[in-house]
Amino acid sequence: MILTQCPLVVDLDGTLVNTDMLHEYALRLLKDSPLDVIRIPVWLSQGKAVLKQQLASRTDFDPATLPYNKELIEWLEQQHAMGRPLVLCTASDTRIAHAIAEHLGFFDEVIASDGLKNMAGHNKAATLQARYGHQGFDYVGNASPDLLVWKEARRAIVVNASDRLASQAEACVQVEKRFLRQPRGISAWRRTLRIHQWLKNLLIFAPLLAGHLLTDAGAWLSSALAFIAFSLCASVVYIANDLLDLESDRLHPRKCKRPFAAGVVPAWMGVVIAPLLLLVSVAIGSLVKGDYFLSWLAFYFALTCTYSFLLKRLVLLDCLTLAMLYTLRIIAGAAAVGNILSFWLLAFSVFVFLSLAFVKRYAELEVNILGGNSKLHGRGYHTSDASLIQTMGIVSGYSSALVLALYLNSDAVLRLYESPRVIWAAVPLLLFWISWMWMQAHRGNMHDDPLVFAVKDRTSLITGACFCGVLAVGAMGVPW
Repeated sequence: MILTQCPLVVDLDGTLVNTDMLHEYALRLLKDSPLDVIRIPVWLSQGKAVLKQQLASRTDFDPATLPYNKELIEWLEQQHAMGRPLVLCTASDTRIAHAIAEHLGFFDEVIASDGLKNMAGHNKAATLQARYGHQGFDYVGNASPDLLVWKEARRAIVVNASDRLASQAEACVQVEKRFLRQPRGISAWRRTLRIHQWLKNLLIFAPLLAGHLLTDAGAWLSSALAFIAFSLCASVVYIANDLLDLESDRLHPRKCKRPFAAGVVPAWMGVVIAPLLLLVSVAIGSLVKGDYFLSWLAFYFALTCTYSFLLKRLVLLDCLTLAMLYTLRIIAGAAAVGNILSFWLLAFSVFVFLSLAFVKRYAELEVNILGGNSKLHGRGYHTSDASLIQTMGIVSGYSSALVLALYLNSDAVLRLYESPRVIWAAVPLLLFWISWMWMQAHRGNMHDDPLVFAVKDRTSLITGACFCGVLAVGAMGVPW
């Protein structure tokens, strides 16, 4: 009976939730009010409690979307059912703490930073000791500053902590229970960098193939370096996008499993890693022999950042921007090998990638329709727009086939291909693939990224192989 009546004090950041609310609010301020970010050093100079209060007062959040430690919450609910008083004691601002406590519904009391006192480390230990006495409470924590609190506690519950910290806790207090940290591993970092999305950057090799430079070793080297530079740059943007879209991702049935949204990788790591990757990308890009490659890489980075901050929330402009970003990869690939792109290739790429961008948005709308939502969170679309998006996407895809057909009737084909008539087989193949992709989207089978779906889809791979085979035969010629 004594055990159940001993107050159980629970930390918030990194313990009850698998994130840090200070970092979350700073990122939210960057997204919602970028100009206010320059005021952070001023607030911090007045104390961390003031900083947290200012951030909390300028941004809103939905406590239901946070990445809670489900295993810990289940245990806390059991303790609450046994009659044990539960206290949420956190260094986060009181506004945040009360919203989370109200959402969970099992905390009897909330102690938090109030704009005057930062409830962390010494302050937290002194407050709890004054209120409950030495060894008059049990404490649930996760970080080194919690050692000061555990020294005043009767027992410790260690959450998401390293083995070293767990040993330090055992040296100063009896550990009642331990909740192990979810391992990150290679898989988490692979998903953080979105390495599977690097497949999009294979478009950089398109000008090399279109220009029939397959035997040029220097062109292959430049294209390979360009591919690596673009891939690292893309990862920087993916990290930034994930950090700015935490709440939207957590509301999505698949994106909620992304490392930052799920709290597997802390947000501060993304803030540190992103600029380092960008520097490496620029360093590798500077090795590319093409005169204008770095300029196109910089333009790609600027456009993707603009998309993440603004354009992705604007109806139609988001899809047009996605189409341009795909096309920019081809333009940069041409710059890497010193090739001049034809009007036909640019027009074809704009239409086909616009169609794929509409596929992506249509698939997201379909998911939200099934979820009973009327709007696409973080975007400007209503779920009722799905049929119109579908129509525009199909028209764009078929337009790309028309551009390809017109190209096959140009003088350039006669110069580049030994058997230009064979290339005409590429048109029905393209029409079939565009139709197939939209049919899969209509049936609800489409991944939210159509290119990722395509490289995993057997029909798409076979069609792509046939398309490349037709081009190869047309280039080498047939004996008739």
